[in-house]
Amino acid sequence: MSTGDNRRILLVAHPRRQEATAVALGVVDRLHDAGIGVVMAREEADALGLSSHHGVTVAEGGNPARGCELVCVLGGDGTILRGAEVSRGSGAPLLGVNLGHVGFLAEAEREDISATVEHIVRRAYTVEERMTLDVTAHVDGTPVYSSWALNEVTVEKANRERMLEIVAEIDGRPLTTWGCDGVVVATPTGSTAYAFSAGGPVVWPDVEALLLVPISAHALFARPLVVGPSSHLALEVVQDTLGTGALWCDGRRAVDLPPGARIEAVRSATPVRLARLSTSPFTDRLVAKFDLSIHGWRGEARREARRSKEQGNGRRGGGVPPVGSSRSVPSGAATPPHV
Repeated sequence: MSTGDNRRILLVAHPRRQEATAVALGVVDRLHDAGIGVVMAREEADALGLSSHHGVTVAEGGNPARGCELVCVLGGDGTILRGAEVSRGSGAPLLGVNLGHVGFLAEAEREDISATVEHIVRRAYTVEERMTLDVTAHVDGTPVYSSWALNEVTVEKANRERMLEIVAEIDGRPLTTWGCDGVVVATPTGSTAYAFSAGGPVVWPDVEALLLVPISAHALFARPLVVGPSSHLALEVVQDTLGTGALWCDGRRAVDLPPGARIEAVRSATPVRLARLSTSPFTDRLVAKFDLSIHGWRGEARREARRSKEQGNGRRGGGVPPVGSSRSVPSGAATPPHV
C-alpha cells in the first residue's frame, strides 16, 4: 500500500462500455487534481484513450495493483470480478462503481461518482474481507487445473442434450448422485449470484459457510445445502456418464472436464478485500439491488399505535394506518440508500 504523498490508485474499467470512458476520464482528472496518481493496465488504458493522459501511469507487468492503496472498478459485476482477480492478494481493497444493471458487488452507483472520489481522496472507507474458494481439478488422480473464485465454482454440462451424472462428496464421505445440468459451490458473497438463480438461499456476507446447490437435478433429494466453512467439498463426474462437463470459476475461467474428473473446493486462505463507503446493513443492499417492495411496511406504525394505547390518551383511530398513509412507511425506508 502506498504511503505518504506517493498515493496511487489502480483504475479498472470496462474497455467496451462507452459510459466507462467518460466516467474514467472524470475520475482520473479529479484524482490527479488531488495529487493522487492513477495506474491502468495497458490494454484498458489504450481502449479508453487514456494511455497518454498526464494523470495515468500505464502498468506493463502482471501485477498492476502492486504499490496501490485501492483498486477502483468502473463497470458491472463482470468487471468487478475481473478487478477482484487483480486485487486479490495485493492488500489493496476493491471499490466497485456500478455502471451495469444489478451490480451487486458494487459499493456505489454511477450518480454517486463525485462523492465516491471524495471518499477515496479522504480515505473515508472501511474494509471488509470476503471469503474465496480454492479449487483443483484432477483426472486419473493427477491435478490438471487449479484456480480460485469469489462468487462460485460451477461444474456444468457441456452439451445441451446430455445431463451430467455427478457424485457429491462432503468431508470425504459421499452424499448423493445427481443427474443434473450442473452443481454450484458458492461463498456467501456468491449466494446472490448463480446459486441464487439455481434456487439456493441468500446468505449474509458475514456468515462463514459454503453452499452446495444442484442445477436442475433429476432427483428426489436435490435441496441446496449450507455447510461449515472448513468443509471439504468434492464433485466427481461419473466415469460412464454420457455427457462431458466444464469447470467455471466466477463464470470467467474455465476448463473442460472429461468423465471421471474430480473437482475439489475448499475455503481459500486468501480473501478478497472490499472497500465499504456506508455502514448500511445488508438488508438495505438486498432491497435496493433486487428492487424489493417494502411499500406498506408498518412496523413503526404498529409500535406507535401500541405506545398510544399504553399511554391511554384516548385518541381515536390510533390503530395501524392504511397502506399508503404517511405513517405506513418510515422516512427513508421506501427509498433505501445506495449501499
